[in-house]
Amino acid sequence: MAPRAQGTGLMAVRLRAGLLAVAVLLAGCGAGAPRSSTPTTRPPLPAGRLPSEISKMVCSAKAQSELAGPLGVTATVATPTWADDLYSCRYRYSDGSFALSVKELSSWSQTYGYFDGLGTRLGDTSKVTGLGQGAFTTSDGSVVVRKDWKVLLVDVSGLPSQFGVPATSRADVAYTIADVILGCWQGD
Repeated sequence: MAPRAQGTGLMAVRLRAGLLAVAVLLAGCGAGAPRSSTPTTRPPLPAGRLPSEISKMVCSAKAQSELAGPLGVTATVATPTWADDLYSCRYRYSDGSFALSVKELSSWSQTYGYFDGLGTRLGDTSKVTGLGQGAFTTSDGSVVVRKDWKVLLVDVSGLPSQFGVPATSRADVAYTIADVILGCWQGD
């Protein structure tokens, strides 16, 4: 009887993972518009004196709520910072943390240069399709995404190798976070 119970447990885990994937697809901060892998038709807005609404969204109460569902845990989010056109905050949990940051840039060349520089510095281990206009994973499982003149870094290096409810690999958690955040991004 133990093998059958174990198989049933495996089916339950697979079912939860499938439901998690559906929740991620349906989440998106209520945004129904599909994400484009090509630049928008109007030029993006350049970096300004203050962070854009899109950048501030990554640390907002709405984003926190949208991330709590697919991750299965609720975070305490540190006060965001804004320095050198980089908006960032840390999501803290009892067993680890991750950091979200958005670098705002003012041209395509700056954006590509910053994005490629992160790849060199953090270790671009593989390209990721379906996120933004370009994305890659890093050697620690983090995800970097380029969209218009912004670069999102989902730094999961502070999480355990398995995280969330149900427990999921750190790299899959990074992808889920990036997907939810990009689902929230509308406009510039």
